[in-house]
Amino acid sequence: MPLKTVLFLGLFVVCAVGALWMPLLGVLGYVGHYCIGPDRQWWEAPIGHWGLRYSFTLAIATAIGIALNWRKLRFGRSLFTRHEWLILIFLGIVWLSTLTSEETWGFYTMVDHPSVKMTKVVIFLLMMSHVVTTPKSLDALLWVLIAGALILGLQAFTTPYSQFTRGRLESVGGADFSEANFLAAFLASMLPLIGVQFLRSGWVGRIVCLVSGVFSTNAIILTRSRGAMVGIAAGGIIAIALAPRQHRTKILIGLAIAVAGGIYLTDPGFINRASTITTAQEDLDASAGGRIEIWKASGRLFSKNLLGVGAGNFFQAIGKYDARFEGRDAHSTPIRCCGELGIQGMALFLLLVVNAFVILIRVARRAGHLPAGQGERILYMAYGLAVALVAYLVSGLTMTLLYIEALWWLLGIPVCLERVLDNLERGREAGLLPAAKAS
Repeated sequence: MPLKTVLFLGLFVVCAVGALWMPLLGVLGYVGHYCIGPDRQWWEAPIGHWGLRYSFTLAIATAIGIALNWRKLRFGRSLFTRHEWLILIFLGIVWLSTLTSEETWGFYTMVDHPSVKMTKVVIFLLMMSHVVTTPKSLDALLWVLIAGALILGLQAFTTPYSQFTRGRLESVGGADFSEANFLAAFLASMLPLIGVQFLRSGWVGRIVCLVSGVFSTNAIILTRSRGAMVGIAAGGIIAIALAPRQHRTKILIGLAIAVAGGIYLTDPGFINRASTITTAQEDLDASAGGRIEIWKASGRLFSKNLLGVGAGNFFQAIGKYDARFEGRDAHSTPIRCCGELGIQGMALFLLLVVNAFVILIRVARRAGHLPAGQGERILYMAYGLAVALVAYLVSGLTMTLLYIEALWWLLGIPVCLERVLDNLERGREAGLLPAAKAS
């Protein structure tokens, strides 16, 4: 049995069994599994016939662990926050659209229907937001995400060019990364978190972040994703605009080095594809031009179906408004959301996005009342999450990320951060933490 197989099995057992005593291990194992996608790796083949359902097992173990350790968990100031209720309402809209629309056929008869997938996503998200509620647990989650980005970057680096599709890196990592754009959007959102952890870590952590950042950037370049590049640019602008005053110089220097490194890693294929972002409409390539035509057809679809055509039904409905695009995707998260879930779904999705940023802003302001070390940690995390969310959402303007699990993690982790802050403040009120110094 290959060493990688043995190592994976060992980590899987530790996370699955350990989750019964420490639910955080189940959460971290689930996130790691999502990034790596062991089912799609060659080293999983020797145990593939065992029929193990890795993510399902980890989720069940985490749920049992939460039940067994309920009294030890710390939920901050409320068991369910407004943001979590909004997520549950969104799931309700997905299910309502499914039950009141025509039956879905085609693509979603081969993979989980959005209603089923979103149910799984929300269940895990709620478990994560009730387990990751301390500085150490949130730190551990961020490090697992950074390690996941590093592994994805290494996989991209070692993938032979003969396996690329039309010159683009495809099918690296978990199932949600089967398309180049999805992988690129995820890695683009990880870069701000990598940068934040680099700034607040010791030398070992900085080396890990540096290596992860380099390989993640290289993987993004190999995907040739214009949407992710625009997302990174938007994230960079927000990173400068929101940079905490006391750390602005370090952040600007770090961004300059990151940009220089990214330029150094680019190749002619990436530059040629990137140059089409600002190309006149009549000179657009087939991919970009097709998106514009699909969006026009999507506008007609939405105007005739203001309440949506139902989750998962865009593929089968769009052909009625332009036969050329029968079975095609919207290639845009907001357009897909409008088309499938209607006005109500889009309104709630926007409310979730706005509320996520409201939470991060509120947390950043409250962090000033904590002791210097704790307050700075919370401020950095809020800042990194805000930039990561911007990068991911902007990437999603030209790719459909509505049912991609990573999107909902980024929308849900602000709840984790707020609970971390709640628990720190409660600890200070109980005299377990030193009081903040007067300014």
